[in-house]
Amino acid sequence: METDVIRCHLSRLMGERKMKIVDVARATGLHRNTVTLLYQESATRIDIEAIDQLCQLFECEVGQLFEFVPNVAGDRRSS
Repeated sequence: METDVIRCHLSRLMGERKMKIVDVARATGLHRNTVTLLYQESATRIDIEAIDQLCQLFECEVGQLFEFVPNVAGDRRSS
């Protein structure tokens, strides 16, 4: 069964600025493991403070960092 997904665009933002995981961790004060999980889109939860730090670093809105992707193929809601 497929589910809706929250996509994290951290890897794209980092690539545009040619930043490494360690660079982001140092600049934000976030643990390297936190940045790695977001970069790999394998994080299951994230602290609001971490989102704030990343948005400040990349000078972006939350919607530029995260995107909600609904499961259109498996959507069985009635009209």
